Amino acid sequence: MKYLPEGYIIDTPENQNSMLNPSSLAEALKEERILEARAIVCDHEHNIIVDLKCMKGIIPRDEGALGIKEGTVRDIAIISRVNRPVCFVIKEFVRDVNGNLTAILSRREAQEKCMENYVKKLIPGDIINAKVTHIEQFGIFADIGCGIISLLPIDLISVSRINHPSERYSVGMNIKAVVKSSENGRITLSQKELLGTWQENADNFSPGETVAGVIRSIENYGIFVELTPNLAGLAEFKDNVSSGQQASVYIKSIIPQRMKIKLIIIETFEQNYKPSVPKYYINDTHIDKFTYSPPCSNKIIESSFV
Repeated sequence: MKYLPEGYIIDTPENQNSMLNPSSLAEALKEERILEARAIVCDHEHNIIVDLKCMKGIIPRDEGALGIKEGTVRDIAIISRVNRPVCFVIKEFVRDVNGNLTAILSRREAQEKCMENYVKKLIPGDIINAKVTHIEQFGIFADIGCGIISLLPIDLISVSRINHPSERYSVGMNIKAVVKSSENGRITLSQKELLGTWQENADNFSPGETVAGVIRSIENYGIFVELTPNLAGLAEFKDNVSSGQQASVYIKSIIPQRMKIKLIIIETFEQNYKPSVPKYYINDTHIDKFTYSPPCSNKIIESSFV
């Protein structure tokens, strides 16, 4: 079974076909299949009501997430799922006082399966799917499977430094990430290793071009301008420029041996563009090492996952 962030399978034919009628749901119960549906209500007792199309589903509070019953996870983990996809396994069918069939569900059990059969088996260097769930100053939290959350710290987002993760991500964005560390099922993520080496990014540009950039930092010796999340150049000093501004920049030269791109700022302006999913340069499912610096450079910059 493949374990994915919540929302990945909700519209798949297999998931939809499981909710065609009570018989198909009964088959999913028999096979202990993990399904997804939309949570429509969280009642006053923090039970989640789920729309199963052919009948109502209920996730009792204690079955709402790993750690709820034990008190190690707050109820916000349940409340925040309203109007969003939730994963679950079907535990049983019961009839209410009016004789209507209701499915009793467990999100906790789906998460337990994901934790034991997937998350705990992840090792550093594994490349996985994730979905951004919320954004903080220090990084983002992402669902790596069945609502199990991991942290992607701000300094591991890209080579180019940013002021806030919201410059790169929006809540609900589907991304790829690499497992930086794994300890007792606690996963820390990184993404910069998937965004290309210095040379791979520099190959997108040529001297003489005028291209888009973002002002990242202003130093007494020049201004750093981000050209891509994993590539920045140094521009000559210019007045009335501030960090975070968009810019159009002229490329004077590209020097791989020194990992330098020399720029001239043509114009800067204020504009907040909506974050978009970055370009990924690695399509494998695992990496042992990532070398950012070009072979011709005397300076070696790399990440090791071994």
